[in-house]
Amino acid sequence: MMTASRRRLLVLYVVVFTLLITLGGRLWYIQVMNGTSYVKLASQNQTRKIIVPAVRGQILDDVGNALVTNRTELVVSVDMMTLSQTSDGGTSVLKRLAPMLGLSYQLLAEKTRLCTATVKQPCWAGSPYQPIPVDQSVSEQTALQIMEEQSQFPGVTAQPQGVVTYPTPSGANPAQVLGYLLPATTEQLKQDHLPSGVGYSSADLVGQSGLEEQYNQALTGKTGSSTVSVNAAGDVTGTVGGTAAQSGDDLVTSLNSKIQVVAQNALNSAVKKARESGNDANQGAAVVMTTNGQVVAMASYPDYNPNVWTNGISQKEFDALFGQADGAPAINWTTQGQYAPGSTWKVTSTAAAVSDGYPLDGSYDCPASVTIGGHTYKNDGEPNQGAMSFSEALIQSCDTVYYNLGYEMWQSDDQKANVVTSAKAPVQKMQKEALAWGFGKATGIDLPAEATGTVPTREWLYYYWKDNAYAGQDWCKNGRADGSYVQQIEYQDCKSGNVWEPGQAAIAAIGQGYDLATPLQLTNAYVALANGGTLYQPRIGAALISPDGKVVQKITPPVAGHLPTSASFLAYVRNALAGVVTQGTAAGAFSGFPLNKVCVAGKTGTAQVMGKVATSVFASFAPCQDPKYVVVVMIPDAGYGADVSAPAARQIYDGIYGLEGQKAAVPGGQVPSALPSIASTGKITAPKGYSG
Repeated sequence: MMTASRRRLLVLYVVVFTLLITLGGRLWYIQVMNGTSYVKLASQNQTRKIIVPAVRGQILDDVGNALVTNRTELVVSVDMMTLSQTSDGGTSVLKRLAPMLGLSYQLLAEKTRLCTATVKQPCWAGSPYQPIPVDQSVSEQTALQIMEEQSQFPGVTAQPQGVVTYPTPSGANPAQVLGYLLPATTEQLKQDHLPSGVGYSSADLVGQSGLEEQYNQALTGKTGSSTVSVNAAGDVTGTVGGTAAQSGDDLVTSLNSKIQVVAQNALNSAVKKARESGNDANQGAAVVMTTNGQVVAMASYPDYNPNVWTNGISQKEFDALFGQADGAPAINWTTQGQYAPGSTWKVTSTAAAVSDGYPLDGSYDCPASVTIGGHTYKNDGEPNQGAMSFSEALIQSCDTVYYNLGYEMWQSDDQKANVVTSAKAPVQKMQKEALAWGFGKATGIDLPAEATGTVPTREWLYYYWKDNAYAGQDWCKNGRADGSYVQQIEYQDCKSGNVWEPGQAAIAAIGQGYDLATPLQLTNAYVALANGGTLYQPRIGAALISPDGKVVQKITPPVAGHLPTSASFLAYVRNALAGVVTQGTAAGAFSGFPLNKVCVAGKTGTAQVMGKVATSVFASFAPCQDPKYVVVVMIPDAGYGADVSAPAARQIYDGIYGLEGQKAAVPGGQVPSALPSIASTGKITAPKGYSG
């Protein structure tokens, strides 16, 4: 019989044997069954993946001058995630680093803090996990000192990276057109499939406006990666593998730097002239476009130095760029400014009248004033000029001819629809024509954030009234029947703001009232007038060229439509606008101009704005019989179109063609038809006959 002690010993053997079998099975599973995955994990513990940034593509003008380029600089970056794990949160490291970079500790601390709703610039707007660039151009000595003394500068790196610069060739500075770069938001990283949280990369900087935003994906290229081996101390011991970064494509534009400078100077001079006359002009725009829809120059006033974005900006600088008190220099007023076009609008009103049955060769009265809907509208102070043709009405810019046209077309239109109770109300006759000329909607240019302007259709009036009169909005809240002039208008608008009145129709016919257009829209409409009726979607981009010099994509302005008018009508209007310059409202501005060398046709506009000085406008094209360029200048709070904007346009034509003592910006007044060539070495060659 087995003793109790022997039974206990046997049980112990069984337990030990079972444990040995379990342990052996586990070892076999780990070493044999799952060995591969653990080898992989161990390998990962000994390697690090580093993102290799792609060199961002350049933006070039039409002959190959760099408007935006990249240079390689030694960039110092600070990994705040690493510093946050030190005993003092990185304070001592930043205090040692600041004097080496020529910065105060306070400024360096501000540059490395995260931007929030309550923390203003300077601060870091990017990912909190991404090393923050704090100096984008340090000396080799400083970079070596930082890297050799890593124990003193944990989390601080100094390495070559691409830095964007804006060379402004010949003084050309289309800053608002080019746009700028900022760290990508989380949404942008997802949208463009960009890396995040894996180390600083130039790919994490994305275009936030202008061409930089519009062509961001092509310009960015593709980031690469490098896998390096590290030892237990974290030091790099070698390279294991990786993929090469692919540089972004270069964007060749239709902008010509020399004509851009001419447009900038003309616009600056016009604004200065308006101010010297006692006006408050603080913004404006000038556009030069070919008659096939390519933008040659785009000047927006005021401008600014785009290099301000390179090393980050202070809150004060940011406020100055976007503050209305300074004219909001960061805003591209050519595409986002919305101004009353004044009498330049009369070409569409003439087209609407002819489409409605008014004879092109008819005779129309130009009295000193007309009374419509109980209000008197004057012919800009002119006396009764008697009967005249449409051509003479455009040449002399007779307002009362067009007041009457607007009123008469209002009378013959659908009267029942004039009390607008639905967004589905039909479009009025005259407004239908304006829409067909491209007003009231975006042109489709290759720039983001384009304003649409306003064509006051009945649908537009319905929403405008609903937004301002419903539910105690401003009109009904502020309006008073016996109040100030503005309060009386608001009171009336509260009661009947959804009614398309005869007076509104009359003033809309001369490009005032609710009519608003961007300088680009006005330019595009006159391009269609000048070229025989083709309406384009304008383009600034001309081609994308790969780093090895191959044309990836040639960019041409798409056709957006055609004007609903005959070729003979457009020829009639073009001939009338030539008369504006020789004997009409622009004759004084072009007195002495060599029209025998370059014939200019155009239309002045002086748009009255309640409580402000008039907006000065001039829309033109040249040469008259074979138009190549359209030039438009619009400056609010500046005065008469003939006094301010027309002389600026004259200055632009002088610069393009080399007239009146000026040197021609382009040979023979012709921009290049061929693209610049880019060699795989990066060397850029201008088209034959053109220089950079």
